Amino acid sequence: MPDARKPRFALLSLAVVVLDQWTKWLVEVHLPEGAAHPVVGGFLNLVHVRNTGVAFGLFSSDTGSTSWLLTVLGFAALAAVAVYFWLTPSHDRLLLTALALVAGGAVGNLADRIAAGAVTDFVDVFVGTYHWPAFNVADSAISVGIALLVLETLLPRRLRGGTAATATEAA
Repeated sequence: MPDARKPRFALLSLAVVVLDQWTKWLVEVHLPEGAAHPVVGGFLNLVHVRNTGVAFGLFSSDTGSTSWLLTVLGFAALAAVAVYFWLTPSHDRLLLTALALVAGGAVGNLADRIAAGAVTDFVDVFVGTYHWPAFNVADSAISVGIALLVLETLLPRRLRGGTAATATEAA
């Protein structure tokens, strides 16, 4: 019998995709490519950047072969996350939340890459002349999801909400 709790986590993925695509659309419609709009002086700008690489502009290239390779790798990573999600027990809420965020972010960026060969990035955080690479909602969801995955592996099972008995409890 399917678990009725897992669809809530799939809805989180869908919410990430919808928010990501909506914010990218707003930027594409209202901010010319290459433009910057200050939001918090000396710290945060909205920008319109087309990223042909992966998160935060890594491995950017103008060649179509790089874009297709990143698309294939993105689908492979998404498939791995989906399998992991499917196999995760529904009581592992932190893990399911992390996987849902990663999946939603991956779908959001894959949609851009397939439709346009590049991803729209628009958040520019900086201090002085040092700028963090521009990013978007999908990148943020992936980053938070990975941070939660790390946290999930570091926390003792009893703090994660797991129910597995330790060797001491079983004795």
